[in-house]
Amino acid sequence: MDERSESEPAGTRRRTTVARQSDRELVVTRTFDGPARRVFEAWTRPELLQRWWAPLSFGVSFISCEADVRAGGSYRFVFGHPGSAQPMVFFGRYIEATPHSRLVWTNDEGGEGGAVTTVTFEERGAETLVVMHDLYPSRQALDGAVASGSMDGFAETFAQLDALLATPGAGGGRS
Repeated sequence: MDERSESEPAGTRRRTTVARQSDRELVVTRTFDGPARRVFEAWTRPELLQRWWAPLSFGVSFISCEADVRAGGSYRFVFGHPGSAQPMVFFGRYIEATPHSRLVWTNDEGGEGGAVTTVTFEERGAETLVVMHDLYPSRQALDGAVASGSMDGFAETFAQLDALLATPGAGGGRS
């Protein structure tokens, strides 16, 4: 059941691995330059999330980004796309937020088919290993997410995070 894909934008030196590990599980893995503190902040501060979260090639842009990153807090991301009259809304709640090491949230816009996402941040010297684990309620829910093409942008999105982390003064600049 271990289906893997690795597809990187040109010029990217890091590899993003996307692996379907079971009927209900998808795991995305990537190593980033920088300490876990900085990488975690890029995942939890709305002004930083807006700069990397959506792959540019998809043509979507943030309309709004709200994130109250704490256990019991919520998030709401609203995106626009030139080909869509209606905005796309993604929302859920944070189940766990352990600074610099772990985030767990629900993906409630999927209704009963929404995944629970767990992201871990493991500092390894000057780098941070990020593992994002999506657990879907059923095989059909994961099949639907894969068929929608929503998994296709991970490599580009994480390359955008790489660029943010390398930008001095962007909250992600090297220290």
